[in-house]
Amino acid sequence: MDKLFENTSIKRAYFILALPVVMSMAITIIYNMVDTFFVAKTGNPDLVAGVSQGAPIFTLMIAIGDIFGLGGSSVISRLFGERRDKTARYVSGYCFYAAIVCGLIVTALMFIFQTPILHMLGASPATWKYAREYYLVIAAGATFIIFGLSPTNILRTEGLATQSMIASITGTGINIVLNPIFIFTCGLGAAGSALATVVSNVIADILMVYYLRTKSKKLTTSIHETRISGQLQREIYAIGIPASVTNIMVTFATAVTNRYLIAYGANSVAAMGIAMKVNTIIVMVMVGFAFGAQPLIGYTYGARDERRFKETLRFDLAVVAGLAIILTILMMILAPQIIHLFMHDPVIVREGTGMLRWLASSTTIAGIVMVLTTTFQSMGKAIPAFWLSFSRQGLIFAIVIIVLTHFFGYTGILAAQACSDVLTLVLAAFLYHVYRPRFKKRK
Repeated sequence: MDKLFENTSIKRAYFILALPVVMSMAITIIYNMVDTFFVAKTGNPDLVAGVSQGAPIFTLMIAIGDIFGLGGSSVISRLFGERRDKTARYVSGYCFYAAIVCGLIVTALMFIFQTPILHMLGASPATWKYAREYYLVIAAGATFIIFGLSPTNILRTEGLATQSMIASITGTGINIVLNPIFIFTCGLGAAGSALATVVSNVIADILMVYYLRTKSKKLTTSIHETRISGQLQREIYAIGIPASVTNIMVTFATAVTNRYLIAYGANSVAAMGIAMKVNTIIVMVMVGFAFGAQPLIGYTYGARDERRFKETLRFDLAVVAGLAIILTILMMILAPQIIHLFMHDPVIVREGTGMLRWLASSTTIAGIVMVLTTTFQSMGKAIPAFWLSFSRQGLIFAIVIIVLTHFFGYTGILAAQACSDVLTLVLAAFLYHVYRPRFKKRK
């Protein structure tokens, strides 16, 4: 492992670490597309809208899992760079079991507060039944979804990105098979879509635990190797919580957008649900490269290798921005055809086309923000990581959508994310300018 992080050329090490993550993200894209595709094939706009309204709960669970997955992997990578392997091992054990406990708590809370949560998500009388069906099954499987983020990320700190990818691919393959069976053959509708998601996560979790126990030499699944200092716990949460905020804000932005769109009818909510899922094609590719570079950035920072750190960051920015530009152009051109693959209703195709083009217009900017956010996470810089995570689809987005909707109505809703991305990039550039000198002082 040390040879990969210290001696291999930056470009080679980058792609060795990042490509399996990108492949996992690509599988996640297929996962999301299949889910949306089969739900849309029911031809029921209320069902599609209901699942779209319940979907942010799944994103919220991913966010909670990221606290231990991304927070833990950031700390572990830096500890490996500092040659503190035994401490890193105990951190991995702590994150493994903390994620399980957190998942059980989330399941209990979601069942207790299901009605107010569904109201908050924007479920209307027409969509309530479908949103609730999806919600209840996802809530029951929360522990498996949340837990999975811990081994997925921690495996990569030891260079086991391929094993993490295999587990993700297997889970997605099972989801593809089960979705049509549960939705159509078993007649479960929205609940069937959620059940396929939960079962596929269970299988992926089993595989990742297997790889941790058989392939890893420096990580652990032992409950007897979980005690870590309060300082290390604070470091995990200081990075993990800001990292999780990114996905929490995705949930927030989706819920807010749906609440504004419901005034224009279920068709608009359904169209936005499809457009958002399709836009994740670009987003997930960028996330894959940004997160794939995280162990390398964290290791070089922990080892105080400023040259390799800067070279990695520059290369990461170039790759993410270049790919985002290409994918954005394709999405802009093919938007009508892509939306038509999911639903043939001319109203939904027309609205979804406009929505997808607006969402895709700023993804290159969003990619740069993601790279800088993961860089701050890798360095253990919790404050700038938090503000970038909190702003793009949180604070800045909320202000922008309120203002734009007031002045431009429906078009303002569509343009809100693009405008928020531009403003967040300005904030990201400022924060990097402020925090960059702090790295130099570590020499």
